[in-house]
Amino acid sequence: MPFYVKQGQIPHKRHIAFEKENGELYREELFSTHGFSNIYSNKYHHNMPTKALEVAPYALGHGEAWDDPLIQNYKLDSRVADCEGNFFSARNKIFYNKDLALYTAKVTRDTDEFYRNAYADEVVFVHQGQGTLYSEYGTLEVKQWDYLVIPRGTTYQLKFSDYANVRLFVIESFSMVEVPKHFRNEYGQLLESAPYCERDIRTPELQDAVVESGVFPLVCKFGDKYQQMTLQWHPFDLVGWDGCVYPWAFNITEYAPKVGQIHLPPSDHLVFTAHNFVICNFVPRPYDFHPKSIPAPYYHNNIDSDEVLYYVDGDFMSRTGIEAGYLTLHQKGVPHGPQPGRTEASIGKKETYEYAVMVDTFAPLQLTEHVHKCMSPDYNRSWIED
Repeated sequence: MPFYVKQGQIPHKRHIAFEKENGELYREELFSTHGFSNIYSNKYHHNMPTKALEVAPYALGHGEAWDDPLIQNYKLDSRVADCEGNFFSARNKIFYNKDLALYTAKVTRDTDEFYRNAYADEVVFVHQGQGTLYSEYGTLEVKQWDYLVIPRGTTYQLKFSDYANVRLFVIESFSMVEVPKHFRNEYGQLLESAPYCERDIRTPELQDAVVESGVFPLVCKFGDKYQQMTLQWHPFDLVGWDGCVYPWAFNITEYAPKVGQIHLPPSDHLVFTAHNFVICNFVPRPYDFHPKSIPAPYYHNNIDSDEVLYYVDGDFMSRTGIEAGYLTLHQKGVPHGPQPGRTEASIGKKETYEYAVMVDTFAPLQLTEHVHKCMSPDYNRSWIED
């Protein structure tokens, strides 16, 4: 994140002796990005964070590749792929490439295991449910429709108050997830013209350190490989931390959309960036105000990107047959746009109520077996007029 946070007890200088009352040292851990040349945090543990009693394989799979799918437009009901599991084991991989992977999950149970994604930042969109994100940095209240941005290497747990109806859309990024540079000034502060500001961003609140020795299972993800580390000390033993790397939350309802005289392109709905892909969102907004404007999007052909939409809530003006929890994939080289009658129906409308998360990638997406199970076989024919 572009701003600095300091919590708990820290020494007045980095990398100096920081002593407990009994004379023992707190253990400093530098949590750095891009080697030592980008944003970082310093964490101060009661115990060495390196103490592991055992390391062992951990069997977990999220979806195999689907061989030779057709290049076409897809509509999926992600709920068909639902399985039983906790906040990380319930994830079903839907699409992926060398830059990212996209998952949906219906979380049905809690777990005492800790989790760490070593190779990827995670953006967890909480479609349904509320609870708490626990991490080394403290606790963070989780609300429905939150984006949770969790830097790679973060040890965390995600717990919900009720597991009757919890649904997640997870974006796993192999590069840093960032606030777009053109939203920020040269000092890192969000601009007046940005669609959100620092007040909208929620950061963790450090709690009392958990200084417990025992057996603490930590599931680590390295690409598509999992293993379990058994820690000697509880990982949430920080007495203090400071820096610019930490998990944070932003709710989609806080996003302030742009409005134009004529239809604005999807890039004007940008929320986060990463290497080779962007994350946008669509939220309720007034429609275009030119007297002859067409609020529905024009037909377009993504010659440079694959477009994924995860539908959250509302009435999606450009197409019918869409429910919350559905996904569409419009692949590069295949035109798409409003279905028959939707362009004409949009003329004269003053506003829209819709929430959706969009991911545009600049490398082709691969599809998993879940797509074949979830897809509507006749979606390509939905543009044919009766």
